[in-house]
Amino acid sequence: MAKRSLMAKGLSASTGMTGDLHEGPPLVAFDFDGTLTVRDSFTAFLKWRVSPARHLMGMVRLFPAAVGYLFDRNRGKIKAAAIREFLRGLPLEQLEREARAFAESEAPRLFRPDALAVWRRWRAKGARLVIVTASPDVVVAPFARGLGADLLIGSRLALDPDNKVLGPLLGPNCRGEEKVVRLREVFGDDLSLAAAYGDTSGDREMLAIAHERGYRIFRGKPG
Repeated sequence: MAKRSLMAKGLSASTGMTGDLHEGPPLVAFDFDGTLTVRDSFTAFLKWRVSPARHLMGMVRLFPAAVGYLFDRNRGKIKAAAIREFLRGLPLEQLEREARAFAESEAPRLFRPDALAVWRRWRAKGARLVIVTASPDVVVAPFARGLGADLLIGSRLALDPDNKVLGPLLGPNCRGEEKVVRLREVFGDDLSLAAAYGDTSGDREMLAIAHERGYRIFRGKPG
């Protein structure tokens, strides 16, 4: 039976949150890829962890899935295909180590300085900061820890009984309405965001429940 991938230690829904979740500091949600970063972190990670020849071979094998996406526009399906191609059978512990190494190596080349400035502005106001991303949570977790995020919500990987990556996602791709569903799982149906930031149509439902809506407002490039 598949196990769910683990939320990053210190970033789980329950860690550091007691009492009434609907009271206290403002809650601010950030998309990750394209919002806090200049490009998709998951595809960059898959390319980073293998040789150029292995990456090229994998992309060739993914061609049928890419063609299928042109017709069904199912991002979760093509993401699962990429996970099967590049990560299937990988122990979770090894994947976590590689994700940490990737974050340490690539963070300076990924983060938008203007997005980080807004993140820090909200932190200075005492806000609770949440990253809500369609990328697998295990890959984004080291970045979230480095930023001091209060919570990370991402797509989850299915694992086998030996804690190895199976290939499919566990549950829906964390995009569109699913972002709101996952936020409400933690904060309740009367969730209210002080602000939300995103850059694609997959963020619009999350932005719609925010008082301050930042859509494609970050343009900064890493120094």
